[in-house]
Amino acid sequence: MPRLDRILRDRGLSASQARDALRWGKVFLDGIPTSLGGREIRRPERVEHRPEATRLQPGRDVAFVHVDEHLAVVWKPAGLLAVPAPRRDGHQSVLGEVGRKLGRVLPVHRLDEPTSGLMMVARTAPAQLALKDLLEAHDVERRYLALVKGRLPEDEMRVETIFIRDRGDGLRGSAHQGTDPLDGRRAVTNLVHLDTFERGVTLVGATLETGRTHQVRIHLAELGCPVLGDPLYAKRHITGMAPRLALHAAALGFTHPMTGDELRFRAPLADDLVSVIGGLREPEERPRGRGRAPRRDPRRRKK
Repeated sequence: MPRLDRILRDRGLSASQARDALRWGKVFLDGIPTSLGGREIRRPERVEHRPEATRLQPGRDVAFVHVDEHLAVVWKPAGLLAVPAPRRDGHQSVLGEVGRKLGRVLPVHRLDEPTSGLMMVARTAPAQLALKDLLEAHDVERRYLALVKGRLPEDEMRVETIFIRDRGDGLRGSAHQGTDPLDGRRAVTNLVHLDTFERGVTLVGATLETGRTHQVRIHLAELGCPVLGDPLYAKRHITGMAPRLALHAAALGFTHPMTGDELRFRAPLADDLVSVIGGLREPEERPRGRGRAPRRDPRRRKK
């Protein structure tokens, strides 16, 4: 498969122009800015170079995917709060960043701070109520990608449990024998195995039927497949396998509550998680010509 930077060169950009375009958010993959020139692209037609696009830093700044008078869909970078936190005064959030550009916006749903991907916000109170109704009725498609340690018991499976605030170890989780599920809430996730990598890592797709706090992370961990980089539900050596939680909101689809239009958006795996996959390759699989030069045999003498 061709690399992204090679595709840009083939379209007439010089090496420096391609670097600048990637650095400042002028290159889009499925409508999402990307800066990873080494990313391999299966379908080059998914790549766009938009010289007129607003300058931003991919992976750090919020990117707008869809905006109308009622709502907006944005790409959230990892490490950014979804909404302002009362105890973290002055900390940036998706809601704050979007509000500075669009005016008053209202929350609809959240992504965990270390999670990247697609998120929607409302621009009016009626749109906020209507979108929340769609979520409550499970009429919003929400699909995640996760890099996990281990392999699912089945390539495709549906997980349904009752979540409680304390499963016995101080963490949220599924009710089991000896816990009280009376105050629990139903949690349903559909999982599918997508790909396999070195060091026992797999790529899993997770589609939500319900949207409970940490739902994907908990269900995967309880199946013995914790998400890489997860500081809560994974053991320390698995937490250290990624620079952050390896969870990405990859697809968002719904019927526009005001116009009736069918909207569906997708966001390819974030650049930093693609880099994690690249780092999983065994040393002999890495491209030649990189790394330390071979050491000269001291027994060989110059003639």
